[in-house]
Parts: sequence; structure tokens; C-alpha cells
Amino acid sequence: MFKIPFLDLPPLRSAGGTVRLPGSKSISNRVLLLAGLSEGTTHVHDLLDSDDTAVMLASLKELGCDLRTDTDGVLHVTGIGAQLRTADTKLFLGNAGTAMRPLTAALALLVATQGGQFELSGVPRMHERPIGDLVDALRGLGCQIECTGQEGYPPLKLTGPSALQLDQPVRVRGDVSSQFLTALLLALPLVAQDRPVVIEVVGELISRPYVFITLALLARFGIEVQQEGWQRFTIPAGSRYRSPGAVHVEGDASSASYFVALGAIAATGDPLRIEGVGHASLQGDVRFVEAAQAMGARVEQGPNWLEVRRGAWPLHGIDLDCNHIPDAAMTLAVMALYADSPTTLRNIASWRVKETDRIAAMATELQKLGAQVEEGPDWIRVHPLRDWQAASIHTYDDHRVAMCFSLTAFNGLVTPNAVSVRILDPQCVAKTFPDYFETLFEVVEAHAEDIPVITIDGPTASGKGTLADVAAHALGYVVLDSGSLYRACALAADREDIDLNDANAVAAIGANLNLSFKRGRVWLDEDDITDALRLEATGLMASQVAAHPAVRAALNQLQLNFRRLPGLVADGRDMGTAVFPDAALKVFLTASAATRAERRHKQLISKGISANIESLRQDLENRDARDKNRAASPLHPALDARMLDNSLQTIEESVELLLNWWAETRPFAAQR
Repeated sequence: MFKIPFLDLPPLRSAGGTVRLPGSKSISNRVLLLAGLSEGTTHVHDLLDSDDTAVMLASLKELGCDLRTDTDGVLHVTGIGAQLRTADTKLFLGNAGTAMRPLTAALALLVATQGGQFELSGVPRMHERPIGDLVDALRGLGCQIECTGQEGYPPLKLTGPSALQLDQPVRVRGDVSSQFLTALLLALPLVAQDRPVVIEVVGELISRPYVFITLALLARFGIEVQQEGWQRFTIPAGSRYRSPGAVHVEGDASSASYFVALGAIAATGDPLRIEGVGHASLQGDVRFVEAAQAMGARVEQGPNWLEVRRGAWPLHGIDLDCNHIPDAAMTLAVMALYADSPTTLRNIASWRVKETDRIAAMATELQKLGAQVEEGPDWIRVHPLRDWQAASIHTYDDHRVAMCFSLTAFNGLVTPNAVSVRILDPQCVAKTFPDYFETLFEVVEAHAEDIPVITIDGPTASGKGTLADVAAHALGYVVLDSGSLYRACALAADREDIDLNDANAVAAIGANLNLSFKRGRVWLDEDDITDALRLEATGLMASQVAAHPAVRAALNQLQLNFRRLPGLVADGRDMGTAVFPDAALKVFLTASAATRAERRHKQLISKGISANIESLRQDLENRDARDKNRAASPLHPALDARMLDNSLQTIEESVELLLNWWAETRPFAAQR
């Protein structure tokens, strides 16, 4: 319903545990394209599930590939065998360079030899990312390609048939993006049946490790490219894509960089273990480990794992040519804030033509935090930071900006006045690592008092639960429905055949309840107990266990334990007055008795339960009176609560108002 507008990161203190990386984006999309062009069926294990792979999968399906995912999550791709199944279609490729560039090359050659018309487009930023060097190389072969907007940029129209000139080397620049060479390497085997095809790189080839990945995967699919340094590549005559059967996608080494950096900054006890990449990785970005070690990290590694902990502190500033780790190098710019001297990252011109101009973006956002930053055409220099400022980080719809700046939440390790950091549009991480923040929060810790809390108190049937659930989902926060705890405790004790009069036994059950609240449902372990909680028998048992002081104490502590990263939205009757009196935002939600009775009446009627609206209203008024006058935690607004009468509001209007209040409470509310 609501897109998460921002994510507030409180000061984080330490890190430890195990991270399992998602599949590599670079490998995933290369494997998908090769499988789609091949003869036979390829069984793809551990494929990355992200926005970029989604657009590649949608394109392959449009081109006629058969895609099937089994119950174990293995994707079975039956390719088109280099034969077009459709001759005229439009493909939308979002902001995925790993889809736009190779699909452009492959389809341009297929259309030239088999005829047809294809249109390739993306989001506005994709239409600003240069593709002219690849287009020029393909036009030099004889492909008909029209840039329908600005020359040298998508959108593109590919038409054919046309005669190809394969007797001369295909020349392509290598100093802007290695994806242009990769696109040609992936596509030219389609037309190398009668003669070898030669590619010559003009200028210095950047990002060579990504080309290494391409060559290794081509070999898996039956194409052995002959290589003369990094300047000349020969695709042999008789080339034909053949499925290797099963392919396993290794973890994403670029994504590993954030957790390697995390270990170097905050793993002061047990190491942070990262599974999915190691010294046997195909990906060049695994060499980020060397840069982290140069800055002081202690790293141990195996063929498919890394273990990282803090070594030198503060970290060491470095001066590094980053041609071999262009994407992962962004993480070094944030690590530089924790160093003892300036860090200079060189040979990063490719940053300027990525999802955004990353050099400019990193400089701008680092300066918001108070850092001194210098930049040039292909370099950036970041000075250590000690006097941190709370900041609202613009992410430019760039997943790597969002993930890099999550590491700035550890500023409390270098300054006595720790500050929070707001990440705008955190869902942009879906491009490569949809669960990044959830994964991060599983391996980091913060002081409980630093974790933000929103409380929503109010009378019965005022809509507290719905507002809390939707607001928590919108913010990416944990949600607590405190009104369910006694019922859940009683139900769990009854299922364990515990005597409900045995206060200590019931309290032990209550203290260890594994409860979660998701989209209006209540879960105990893996069991949805929502409907069971509403039974009259459960209510009677809840009244019985609530009489035990030991149970009340256990459930009070359980409520406090819900204060987990990145934040909590708690609803009840005394959340803001008794349980979380230090909550940053307290809302007291009300609605007239008539409105609440009408809502409850509609709810019951919709479930086929007969009800009298006047009786419901009287019951609500009586319960309100009991709640306000009870001895323990009577229902009343906290002195600093915001009053919200939703009698005439939709849930959307109430949530929007709450989110606006929340934005105003934070120290960086004025930033844009």
C-alpha cells in the first residue's frame, strides 16, 4: 500500500554472526542470457532474485524461452537455440545495464540474420547511460540500429535483415565500460558459424575482472574464446551455445564488500562470517578483501567463505587504483570516514556512467555527514570524519549508494556524539539485494534506547492494530500488537498442556513466546494463530493467566524485547505511558463510540455474525469506562502524545499523517 519512504538507522554498535549472500548479479544475468540462447535446458541454482534479473527473465520469456521454477527454487531455462521465436516486440529493461547491453548485441545480430524488429527501452536514467560505443561497433558489422531519443543512448530500435561484415575485426572502446566488450563476447558466437570473429579493444580495458567472468561462463556454455592479452579476442568458427546442464550461481562479491567493511569496522569479538564467496570466486570484486586488509581488516578465507573482524583501529587511509574492483570500491569511500588519514580512489571514471554519477553522488552525500571530499574526473578523495552530522541520504535510485551509506550508522564508534542516518528510498536495494537491510539487522546490534519506537494507544475498536500494522510495514519496522499477548500466552500454555493455575509454568511459556505480527495476522512460531486468538474460549483462558503477577511481569519483558532494529511500532492501551515512555512519537488514536460501533458492526456482518449496532455501542462505552478507571495502567494519553481522531479518516489518511509526524521528529527532518 505504501512504499517505504525512508529508513532511519540509529547508531549501531557491533557486528557478528553469519551472512549468506544472494547470487551474483553479474553471473546471474550472464547465465540467464546464455541459457536463453542455448540449445537444451539449463538448471540454474541459487539465481539472484532481484529487479535486474526480473527484467532479464521477462525479456527471455518474451523471446520464447520456457522458464520453470521447481519447489526447490531451481530455475529451468529451455533456450531458443539461437532461433528467434518472435520477430517484433518491445522490451523494457529498467535500469539494468547487465540486461540492456548484452540483449542489444544479441538481438541486433539475430535480427540482422533472421529479420524482425525490436525496441529496447528503460527508466529515464537508463536513457542517460551511454551505449554509443557498443552501437557503433554493431553498426560497423552492418546491424541496423536507431537511437530513437538521443544519439548514443537508449531507447533503441533494431531492424533487419541486413548483411553482416565479419571479415574484419570488430572494434570497441574499452575505457568507458567493460559491458560493451562483454555484450559482444556474449553475442558474436551467434554469427561465428562459418568463420572466426575477432574483437579488438581500443584503448585500455577497464573492469577486466568482469570480462574474466564472461569468458569463464562462455566456456561453460561451449565457447572457448582465444585471448591475446586484453586487446584481442577471437571467437572460433563453428561456435554454438550448448547447455552445460546445471549451473550454480555463486554469491555476489560486490554485495560481500558491505559486510567485509562491516566486519572491519564493527566486529570486535567473534568474526563476521560471509558465505557464498571466497578465494575460489570467479568475480574480481572478491579482491575487495585485499583493499580492506590494506585498511586494517583481519580476514580469513576459504573457497566459499570469508571471516572478517576488526584489526587496525582507526582504519588506515589508502591510495588505490580501483580498476579491478570498480563497483566494490564505492564501499571504500565510506570506510575512509573511519580511517586515520585521507583515502584516494583512482581510475573510477566508470562510476560516472552507472545508475547515477556515483563520484558526484558519493561526494555530495558524504559532505552531508560533515566529511571533507575532493573529486576529479576519475578519482575521489575522502578525509576521516570525527564531527559527524545527522544526515538524510539521497540514494539516486542507486542500490549501491543505499548499501554503502548504511555503514555510516556506526559513527558512534569514532565520536562520542553518535547520530542517526536516514536512507531515502531504501527499497532501491532490490536491484541486486532485496533483503539487504533485513540481513544487516540480523548481524548488528544497537543499544535498546537508540532503537526508535512509535506507540499507538487508544480505546477498543479505534483502529490501533490496523494503523500500527500499515505504518510499520511502510517504515520497515517491527510491529507489536500488545493486546494479543495474554491470549497468545494462554493458547500456547494450553497447547503444551500446562496447568493455567501454575503461574511459574505459564510465565515461563510467556517469556519465550516466539510471536510475530504480519499484515494483520499473528504468528506463533510458524503457526498462524489469528483466528484461534479470537475464540471466546481463548479469551476466557487469557483472563485466567492475566491474574498471575509472574505472567504479567514475563509479558512486560516480552514487550520490551520487541524493541528490535530498525525500529518498533507498538499498539495497545499503555504503550506510550507505561511500556515505552521514551518513545520518540506517541499517538493516541480515538474515534467516536458511534463510529467504532459502526465499524465493528460491519466487520461482524461481513463474517456472517449477527450483531446489534446499539448493543455494540453500549458495550464499547462500558469498556472505555472500565479501561479509563482501572487501577493498573488506566487508559489515557501520554502527556506528550499526538491526538488523532480518525472518525472521518481513511486508513491511508491516518498513515500519511503519522508518517509526516514521524518525519518531523527526526534530527534531519529539514534535509532534502
